[in-house]
Formats: sequence, C-alpha cells, structure tokens
Amino acid sequence: MFDWLNGPGADLKHHTPGSTNYVTQLKNRRAGDEASESSRRDSAEQDSHSPAARQPFPLNPLFVSEPILGEELCKEIYKRVVIQKKSVRSVSVELRVDMRRVGAVVRLMELERRMEKEEMVPTTPLGEKGEPQPVHESINDLPVHRLTDPQIFYPVSESRQFTRVDAGRVFSAAPALERGEEATVNVESLIAPETRRFEKVGKGAEEHQVLLPADARIPHPQLIALERDKIRNSSERRENMDRYHERLKRADELEQERKVLAKAKAERKLTRIQPEDSRFEFRFRDVVVSKETTGSDGRGHSAPGHRYGVPTYDRKKGQVKIPRKVEV
Repeated sequence: MFDWLNGPGADLKHHTPGSTNYVTQLKNRRAGDEASESSRRDSAEQDSHSPAARQPFPLNPLFVSEPILGEELCKEIYKRVVIQKKSVRSVSVELRVDMRRVGAVVRLMELERRMEKEEMVPTTPLGEKGEPQPVHESINDLPVHRLTDPQIFYPVSESRQFTRVDAGRVFSAAPALERGEEATVNVESLIAPETRRFEKVGKGAEEHQVLLPADARIPHPQLIALERDKIRNSSERRENMDRYHERLKRADELEQERKVLAKAKAERKLTRIQPEDSRFEFRFRDVVVSKETTGSDGRGHSAPGHRYGVPTYDRKKGQVKIPRKVEV
C-alpha cells in the first residue's frame, strides 16, 4: 500500500484545479506525463467533462457525478427566460441544460428576488464608506457559568468593600484576597492583558480556575476600556481609537509570547529519539506516579498509563475508545 501511495497514488494527494480527483483518471494522467505542458493543459480542459472525469468508481461506469450550475450560468438562464422572453426549450438547447433544470433555476431565482424585494429575510447591509457599520448581533454575550448556578449567602461586614472580584472568588470557593492585594486586584487590572492573572483552586479532578468578573470573561474586554475613553474624552475620537488599536496589538503580542513559552515548556518535558534508517520518531515524557497523580481510587485524570488491578471503563456507555489526536 505504501509503495502505491509513494508511486502512482502520489498524484491523488493534491487536487487538480478544474477537474475531479478520481482514481479513474489516474491512468490518463500518468499517460499524459509524456506530452508537453501545453498539450497536457488542453487535454485537462477537454477531459474535465468526459465520462472518465465524472466516474468515481473505476468498475462502475453507470455511476457518474453530476456537476452543478455556476452562478454566472444561472443568471444567464434567468436573463434569457425572464428578460429576453425566450422559450425554455430554446434556452435548454442553447446552454445545454435540461428543461426541468432550466425551469427550476428560473423559479428559484424568481423566489430569491421576490424575497429580497419584500424584505422577507432581514439582512445586514455593509456600511457605506465613512459611515459606521450597522450592528448585526451582540458580540459580547456571556454564557452562564456553572459556578454561578447555586445561590450563596455570604456574610460581609459593612466596612468592607465587596466587589465583583470578591464575588467570583466566593463562587469558586477560593480564599479571600490578602489586604495588600485588594487595592491592586480589581476589574481594570484583570481586563488588561499585562496584569491579568489566572488562579486555580481545588485538587486533582476538582481543580478549576477562579471565576473572573464578567468584564474580564467577555470575548472583547478591550471594548470596555474604549467606552470609558469615550466617556472621559468624548471629543478625542481619533486618540481613543489609537489607544484601542494599541491595546489590541499589545494583547496579540502577549498572546503570541504565551503560546511560544507554552510550546517551549512542553518541548523541554519531551525527549525525542529517532533511530537511524527509521521513519518513526519516539517521544518520551517523564511521569510521576504518586497519590497526587493517581488519586485515592487510582483513576486520577493526570495518572500515566494503565491502573493495574482496577476495572476499566472501556465498556461503559459514552467512553471514547478511539485515538483523538495523532502527532506526525
């Protein structure tokens, strides 16, 4: 199989523009290698509509794949039938399209134009040059977090300032902030990518991230800073947008740095060994088998290998028993 994939089957790895990529055409393609480049291009254009080009299964010549009509051809059919008042029969002969398909194209395009004229389907237009883009949908929706489902009555003294940061820590069952951190850890510091912090609580499979306030969990937290700039400096529109784009650029740079550091950290924990004259590469990662990794029942989510002596869940309903990822 690998000899065929590296030999004749190598032509099927990539799609040939303008034609299908069926096994039936493999013999014709390899025979065309002896011809010149121009003759091969002409033959490819001629063979794109041949029966062999539309036959996916080599041993079943009765099964052929039908091409679809292009957008320009559909518009031309509608133009000749509706605007030029030509008969369906003549249009079918001129454009080599079945009369039933011609009628279907005319009906569908007429229905589309009628729906657009009656504004039956609401559409969001593109904003004119210099005009703001109309709002299509909300882009900062926040789903309900599972940690906020229960109602919690948390007593707080009247002299203490209880913020949304503290509420997220209560929902996450995290300890309260230290007295020195209350002034520095706030909503503004959690929105900024430079000072944003990620903290986890819990042990083993119950470990989860501390719930951040809604302003820091929305998809576009930079818009909050933009709105605050507009309120403070309503007349400085250009400066506000410049600061907004600068924040976006800085956030993207920090995200790229984080990805590079995470990849380098994962590579340091991985040992790669590739034997000579071998196409395989072995990857080894150091593991630790302890109570913290395996857990009290031997089924810790970070435990390495099989847990001997413990029944597996292979036959349990809903268990994934196939590889989810292949590293090549």
